[in-house]
Amino acid sequence: MRIPSAIELHKASKTLSLKYGDESYTLPAEFLRVHSPSAEVQGHGKPILQFGKLGVGLSKIEPAGQYALKLCFDDGHDSGLFTWDYLEQLAQRQDELWADYLQELARAGKSRDPAESVVKLML
Repeated sequence: MRIPSAIELHKASKTLSLKYGDESYTLPAEFLRVHSPSAEVQGHGKPILQFGKLGVGLSKIEPAGQYALKLCFDDGHDSGLFTWDYLEQLAQRQDELWADYLQELARAGKSRDPAESVVKLML
């Protein structure tokens, strides 16, 4: 288990920066929100696709013991603890996980934009 040597919340850019020695990662709040380890998102083993989270930000971060962070999002979501291992996995696999997420949205006919509703017409 690697613990970040530095953690910074950037409210203006809606990102969380993690530093591990010489390695640095910047994780967008939207990415973290749709990959929350909470039961609301993970669905007790069957993940529930999150959509309409474009523009979501982080309002605060809090330590959870010595093993995790509690991330509080400005859409009211604040359950689920991001363990050090899970945060590192998200950081290292960000591109792959984001591409998978975008494919899932497209398959489901959903949008990242909360003001947009996607309708598929069968002609």
